[in-house]
Amino acid sequence: MDVQTWTYIIVGFTFLIYIGIAVWSRAGSTKEFYVAGGGVSPLANGMATAADWMSAASFISMAGLISFMGYDGGVYLMGWTGGYVLLALLLAPYLRKFGKFTVPDFIGDRYYSQKARTIAVFAALIVSFTYVAGQMRGVGVVFSRFLEVDINTGVIIGMALVFIYAVMGGMKGITYTQVAQYCILIFAFMVPAIFISIQLTNNPIPQLGFGDTLTGSDTYLLDKLDQLSIELGFNQYTEGQKSMVDVFCITAALMLGTAGLPHVIVRFFTVPRVKDARSSAGYALAFIAILYTTAPAIAAFARVNLIETVSNKEYASMPEWFQKWETTGLIAFEDKNQDGKIQYLADANANELKIDRDIIVLANPEIAQLPNWVIALVAAGALAAALSTAAGLLLVISASVSHDLLKKQWMPNISDKGELLAARISSAFAVIVAGYFGINPPGFVAAVVALAFGLAAASFFPAIILGIFYKKMNKEGAIAGMITGLGSMIFYILRYKFHLFGETTSADWWFGISPEGFGTVAMLINVITAMVVVQFTAPPPTDVVDMVESIRYPKGASKEVSMH
Repeated sequence: MDVQTWTYIIVGFTFLIYIGIAVWSRAGSTKEFYVAGGGVSPLANGMATAADWMSAASFISMAGLISFMGYDGGVYLMGWTGGYVLLALLLAPYLRKFGKFTVPDFIGDRYYSQKARTIAVFAALIVSFTYVAGQMRGVGVVFSRFLEVDINTGVIIGMALVFIYAVMGGMKGITYTQVAQYCILIFAFMVPAIFISIQLTNNPIPQLGFGDTLTGSDTYLLDKLDQLSIELGFNQYTEGQKSMVDVFCITAALMLGTAGLPHVIVRFFTVPRVKDARSSAGYALAFIAILYTTAPAIAAFARVNLIETVSNKEYASMPEWFQKWETTGLIAFEDKNQDGKIQYLADANANELKIDRDIIVLANPEIAQLPNWVIALVAAGALAAALSTAAGLLLVISASVSHDLLKKQWMPNISDKGELLAARISSAFAVIVAGYFGINPPGFVAAVVALAFGLAAASFFPAIILGIFYKKMNKEGAIAGMITGLGSMIFYILRYKFHLFGETTSADWWFGISPEGFGTVAMLINVITAMVVVQFTAPPPTDVVDMVESIRYPKGASKEVSMH
């Protein structure tokens, strides 16, 4: 069977699973809608958290970034994995012990202020919509190639699917759907990696094949990649070009942003006990490590295969996959010297081939001439990764509106049934907005997602970490910090990513720090502002200080903490 038929079969089968789970686990109360009833097992929650966290950026775009950036792409690996360790050790158990539905709920109660809650809701919406734009873009890229529709149609199909299982099932439906999605995405990621590792290095373990010699040769894979890169005028694959300041800032922003992501944090409210939050964090880290340790190998395999397939080869002899991707607009060939050959070079004036970074993982099995069912499996895995995260983000958006704005502020007497209806309506609205951003994305998937991490680092991380570990932190400090941190990050993105205040280049960046790394600076602005304001304002009430004490110390940590 051809690739498209296999894709319809495998993707269609996985979609039926997702919809079936959504119908089976439909939420009947706000507690089931927001936190799956608080009764998910640590193992299942670990899988769901891994799927929620490993988005289209991890599955589709990260290996593509590393493939094109080489050593510099390692910042994404370090930042995202390091951030998850930070989240698991420093935040998850304490937030679970606090026992709230959402991050704005924690901030509103910890800082005894509806204004702080409202700012946190605004930040959650900004972060979530920025992040979900990358997911919907990923869905569009997959559909555009494998179902042979344009990217916009692909985004609309993805919107429809997410609408069904996120709006119906809430967190309960999303959790069990994400367990299935993790199994699909990790299988889809590993199968081609193992195949290609055997092809190139005769080693069935991709992580080891990455550092091994090529089949039938004494040349190491990375040495070969360095050689190919230099021949084409690119920088050595294993040497970095970014400044150390920018590398540090991007890594820190991704780490701190991970620890402040509302859609990941809410996952730790779905388990029965604080002890289970720690366990599920450990499981999730192990599940995540499988993909993250494989991504650099896939990036290197794909880069070698791509260069050897296209560089200085006759355009007329290109395999079918090349023409298929050309129709999506994600690969473009312009024969500048009219010789019929593809000149793939670092020199922009001589280079005749443009390649979208987001296609590397998806096209990798086709470039390596793997069986058609493997190619279709990768498409299903990419959709699982994008849709699982999109669903988690949409839940954060709906909870922020229905729980943190309606229930906690505007309509405190709303019934449970009314709040559930409001949550579903806001989810539907969020799907539409997410679809718009997917059709009109501000960049490729990983770059868009990196901005979301920077926004989370600038707004949530200081408020949460100081709220847990600094008893003197008061509402005035937290509010001032969140406003200045988030405001400076938004300004920097608009100025240097969207060029809203005039055209800019990387030479104009402050201290040489890219927009993806500025979240670290914005986070420091948040902390400094908060600490200064605290010195000149009233300390928090005694009951709030006692509440922080109860969160910090493990007395009763093994007992079930009820949601309220």
